[in-house]
Amino acid sequence: MQVPAEISFQNYEPSEQIRAEIEKQISKLEKFSSRITSCHLAIIGPHSRHHQGEAFKIDLRLAMPEHKDIIVNKSHGDKAENEHILVAIRNAFGVAQRQIEDAARDMRGQTKVHVPEDHGRVTKFVVGEDCGFIETDDGREIYFHRNAVLDGAFDRLSVGSEVRFSEEKGEKGPQASTVSPIGKHHIG
Repeated sequence: MQVPAEISFQNYEPSEQIRAEIEKQISKLEKFSSRITSCHLAIIGPHSRHHQGEAFKIDLRLAMPEHKDIIVNKSHGDKAENEHILVAIRNAFGVAQRQIEDAARDMRGQTKVHVPEDHGRVTKFVVGEDCGFIETDDGREIYFHRNAVLDGAFDRLSVGSEVRFSEEKGEKGPQASTVSPIGKHHIG
């Protein structure tokens, strides 16, 4: 880390064991990712003197270049096992580690982008040919060929069949590259 970690406590006086655990978790993150430039940790204890059954709140912010900050805000009053400060700290740093993993994949360009398939209904078939047209939800007409229909389901399609499809640009306009029947016509 380029700057020392900033650690603050409110309504709570940490033991040496707690301080050691925090240092251990920070060191673990640094070994996991050398790209972390700063760490800000705030541990807010319960507001009353009797901790039993009350929540610790942990705010953790990690800065990484070329990426938005990693932010973990955890209130641990909802789960009994998280009332213990050591568990709460470990859980917060675990969430941060998963976010760092996601950030690292983003920076390497390895994040998969799931393009949602379009939805439509078969509106007509071309007589004597193995093709037809799908009307999209926004009223456009998309050409499709038998070979684009998955699982050999072309012959099970009829006018009005609901389908999901992936659209691409064809020689004569938009066409469906994959067509998958849905609803009552879908064969699993």
